[in-house]
Amino acid sequence: MMTPTAFYKCLADDTRLAALLLISLEQELCVCEIMKALGEQSQPKVSRHLAQLKASNLLVTRRQKQWIFYALNPALETWAKQIIDITAQSNSAFLETPLARLSAMGDRPDRIKECCD
Repeated sequence: MMTPTAFYKCLADDTRLAALLLISLEQELCVCEIMKALGEQSQPKVSRHLAQLKASNLLVTRRQKQWIFYALNPALETWAKQIIDITAQSNSAFLETPLARLSAMGDRPDRIKECCD
């Protein structure tokens, strides 16, 4: 069970918050998609933030070849999922640039072929 304090501490960083909201909106993203969406050049930095979200049980992963794909934990408590959904839907300005970058990569499955194959 996640406490509200632990939940909000995880989201107190712009990179973690943006990554979590993007994953929530897209259902699943790989590290390379998140990096491009956030305009980050450092894969270790993004992976470190994603690892923290996973360690907090906010995210789950699946492996496809060498790539790791992230999705919201389906066992996430209802209150936490609702907060994530409301935040993602109500903060278009915060996500405008990352969503535009993600969109510029094209649609799936072509986007996956470009960066994850």
